[in-house]
Amino acid sequence: MDVKKVINILNEEIVAAEGCTEPIALAYVAAKAVELLGEKPEKIDVYVSGNMIKNVKSVKVPNSGGMVGIEVSTAMGAIAGDASKELLVISNVTKEQLKEVQKFILEKRINVIHEKTDVKLYAKIKVISGENNVIVEIKHLHTNITMIEKNGEVIINRACNDTTFSTTAEERDILTIEGIYNFAKTVEISKIESIFKKVIEYNSKIAVEGLSQNYGVNVGAMIKENVEKGIYGDDQKNRSASFASAGSDARMAGCPLPVMTTSGSGNQGMTASLPLIQYCSDNDLTYEETIRGLAFSHLATIHIKTNVGRLSAYCGAICASAGVSGALAFVMGEELRVVAGAITNTLGNVSGMICDGAKASCAMKIATGIYAAFDSVYLAKMHKCFQDGEGIVGVDVEKTIQNIGILAQTGMSGTDETILGIMTNEI
Repeated sequence: MDVKKVINILNEEIVAAEGCTEPIALAYVAAKAVELLGEKPEKIDVYVSGNMIKNVKSVKVPNSGGMVGIEVSTAMGAIAGDASKELLVISNVTKEQLKEVQKFILEKRINVIHEKTDVKLYAKIKVISGENNVIVEIKHLHTNITMIEKNGEVIINRACNDTTFSTTAEERDILTIEGIYNFAKTVEISKIESIFKKVIEYNSKIAVEGLSQNYGVNVGAMIKENVEKGIYGDDQKNRSASFASAGSDARMAGCPLPVMTTSGSGNQGMTASLPLIQYCSDNDLTYEETIRGLAFSHLATIHIKTNVGRLSAYCGAICASAGVSGALAFVMGEELRVVAGAITNTLGNVSGMICDGAKASCAMKIATGIYAAFDSVYLAKMHKCFQDGEGIVGVDVEKTIQNIGILAQTGMSGTDETILGIMTNEI
């Protein structure tokens, strides 16, 4: 694989964000619209896809005082946001601004409309003040502005094919598990160190926070406590699952600490990194071995998630669990066959897990995925792997990943609508 292109992909896909990325995306769009409006809005219309509703409905917005929902995310961005910070848009919110946000919401100045669109990640926000208005639209990616209109005049209109969408600088189809394996083995460490140094720093910090404070249902702290009591074994699976799920506990509960996201998701970023960071630390692996392992884990996650799509009824943490299973085999010094087998085993095991929005239970799903990842690695080390034709498993790891994409995008399309109907009490 072209090293420069792969590094570009890493830089595009691994970015810092504060809070769950879907609420933050709404805050970003609102902040951008108000910036262009040039004055505080009197009213805001928010058009969102079903998947956006699903992922914003139940997760706490950072720096909001524990509030949740589309109206909160939008008001936070409109009143307290800085669009230049993108997914860190509401990282600096004053008490006065928060009071203004609460007042804006109580006065019911925000109108939310479910936009019936096949685009999974879609939001359009119209901010209105007197005779002036601005409309800003994003599609497919959390900060991908496709349209801006002010007082009826089109400022930006970036047409894109919604069925074969790609706005990124590098195409993802250059990625394969074999290519990722060779890249992680041979790339000059200096070319990727800056990215993964932040991954280690940011994601470890929020995991420690999740273990030490009361967030969500405290899945990570529960596992750690049961290990300390001797109820659970003090083994690698439990330590890694605890560390990773604790990060999600904190993030889903609105902790304002930033996370290095992967493929548009902080939960995926933490799942792809924290179990491996814990493993490398516990087993005295070198800094370079850790960085190379993280490179494999994140690229494998990106590769799998590209087939699944940015938002889906297929749980993204499972994509990352598969990526980290291969990375664990990688840092154990296993050959490509074992690495690919670990990924196949994970995908063949837990691919039925649904995404029913961002919320506290994401932490438990992450723990489940990590337990599966460790089991998958040790099966692969014994040369025990699921075979072609056994369910969704294909002739090789690449065919299995393709099958996962078909399952997520075609097979689970109706699942998305059903989940949303349940969540909105329409079923």
